[in-house]
Amino acid sequence: MSVTRRQFLLGSSALVALAAAGPAFAEPAKGEPIYLGVSGPLTGPNAQYGAQWKQGFDLALDEINGAGGVKGRPLAYIFEDTQSDPRQSVAVAQKFVADKRIVCELGDFASPASMAASPIYQRAKLVQFGFTNSHPDFTKGGDYMWSNSVSQADEQPLSAKFAVSRLGLKRIAVLHLNTDWGRTSKDIFVKAAKELGAEIVATEGYLPDEKDFRSTLVRVRDAKPDGLMLLSYYSDAALIARQAKQAGLSLPTVAASSVYSPKLVELGGDAVEGMFTASRYFPEDPRPQVRNFVTKFKAKYEKEPDAFNAYAYDTMILMGQVMNEFGFEREQIHQGLAKVKDVPSVIFGKATFNPTTRRVSGAMSVDLQVKNGKFTFYEGGAAVR
Repeated sequence: MSVTRRQFLLGSSALVALAAAGPAFAEPAKGEPIYLGVSGPLTGPNAQYGAQWKQGFDLALDEINGAGGVKGRPLAYIFEDTQSDPRQSVAVAQKFVADKRIVCELGDFASPASMAASPIYQRAKLVQFGFTNSHPDFTKGGDYMWSNSVSQADEQPLSAKFAVSRLGLKRIAVLHLNTDWGRTSKDIFVKAAKELGAEIVATEGYLPDEKDFRSTLVRVRDAKPDGLMLLSYYSDAALIARQAKQAGLSLPTVAASSVYSPKLVELGGDAVEGMFTASRYFPEDPRPQVRNFVTKFKAKYEKEPDAFNAYAYDTMILMGQVMNEFGFEREQIHQGLAKVKDVPSVIFGKATFNPTTRRVSGAMSVDLQVKNGKFTFYEGGAAVR
C-alpha cells in the first residue's frame, strides 16, 4: 500500500499505544550464549551494508541481553563475510549447518547470494532468514526460508504506479543491476508500467562492480525518455546520477527502495537532488516505536539510522521474541515463526507472518524525494521536467 504523508501520519497515530521496542525480562542475561549465524558482506562492494547490519544487531542485543536475553542466556551472532558472493554464501551455509551452536541463519544481503545457499539450509532444516531478500522467489526455496523484507512482486507495481500515475512519466528508461534480483525487478516494473500506459524506451543492465556508465547513458539519452527508473543499490545509483549529470542528462528519476539511505545523498551530492524513492521506514515517522529507535540509535552511534539499520534491529528483536516464546532449538524457531504474533517492529509497527508466503503482511510504503540535500515526504504533483 502506498500512502501520502498525511495518511502515513494518521496511520502512525493509531499505533501510539504500542510499547517501545524490546522484550521485557527481569534480569540481565548470563551464561553460555545462544548463537545466530550471519552471512553477509563485510568486505567488497557491499561492505557498508554489513556494517549497517551490525549496528542494528548490536543495538537490539543491548536491549535483549540487558533484559534477560533468551530464557536467561545471552543472544549473540557469528558474522561470516561472504562479500554477498553466491559462491562464498554456499561455503558459509555448509559451515553454519555443521555448527550445532548456530540455531538460525540471517542473510545473505543480496537475494542471489541467499538463494544459492537455500538448498543447503533447507536440507539441514536450519531457518534461513533473508531479512533484506526481496526477490519474489526467495521464500519459494523451501519452508525454512523466511523474510521480513517486502517482495519485489509487491514493490515494483507500486514503483510503476508512482512513476506513471503520480509523476506522469510516459517514456521510461530502466537501468538495472544485471543480477537475478535486478532482472526480476525490472521485468515486474516493466510489465506494470506498460499496463499503466507507459512506454519503456530502453532497458540497460549493468554489473554490480561497474563504474563507468557513460556509454549506457548515451544509449539512454538517444532513446529520448522523459524519466529514468533505477533498480539499484545506493552506491551505484549515486554513481549513475553523477555521471548522468555530467553527461547533461537531467530527467526525473525514480529508484527502488534499496537506494534509501543517507549514504545515497552523501555519495551522490547534488546529482541525486530530486530523486524519488519509497521506503517502509522513515526516521521522521512519529510512531513511538520509531522515535524510540531513532533516539537510541543516535545515542549509541551519533548518527541517524537508515532502513538497513532498522531491518537488522527488527530482525534481532524478532528472533529474541520467537526464541523466548517457542524455544531456541532449530525446529522450535522454524515452528515459532509461523506462530508468533504482533512482534514490535520499527518497520511494520507490529509484525506477523503469513505462514504460506513466509513474509510479513501489511507493509506500508511511504513516497520520498531528495530535497535540499535530504530525504523528505513527497507531497504530490507531477515531476518537474
